[in-house]
Amino acid sequence: MKVSRLLLILFILSTMVLLLSCAGSSRKVSRMPTDSVTDLSGRWNDTDSRLTAEAMIQDLLSRSWLDEYQAAAGQKPIMIVGQVRNKSSEHINTDVFTKDIERELINSGKVTFVATSGEREQLRDERLDQQYFSSPETMKAWANETGADHMLLGSINSIVDSVEGQKVVYYQVNLELINIEKNTKVWIGEKKIKKLIEQDKYSW
Repeated sequence: MKVSRLLLILFILSTMVLLLSCAGSSRKVSRMPTDSVTDLSGRWNDTDSRLTAEAMIQDLLSRSWLDEYQAAAGQKPIMIVGQVRNKSSEHINTDVFTKDIERELINSGKVTFVATSGEREQLRDERLDQQYFSSPETMKAWANETGADHMLLGSINSIVDSVEGQKVVYYQVNLELINIEKNTKVWIGEKKIKKLIEQDKYSW
């Protein structure tokens, strides 16, 4: 009887300790500047996406193809961003990267930018609705879209090397600008990122 009572007391005490330890835990959230460099896991992050887009578009717009095209066509090139494929060893939201690229291109003022294929479908649905429900004065015409001259395509690749508590992750981002009518490549860009991740008493 005394043994069972002692076990009951120990159970109650251990339960109270567990509850108190859980109640004592807390979480702190701090807001940070969106352009701050933050590496927690060592994986591809928003900083990698933003800095890569800025560097590659700066290189793209500084090359000779741009002046040559403007001299021949007499206008700014019309561009669209196509698919950027994730061939790396981790999950990467490439939509974030392509939006960073689009922002840099548009804000440069050096090119004209058209909607992506997914955006065009929504716009065409809207124009179709307008044919039935909008007034003739405000209705937008069919077959009046602006066609792109060049498409930007690319890929994100990675190589991982690890031993015990150290890991090196190497990223290589490749982008190619292709003339849509002629299928000619007018620019190829490359950006490399290498990260060393160290963690004590751990094997990858």
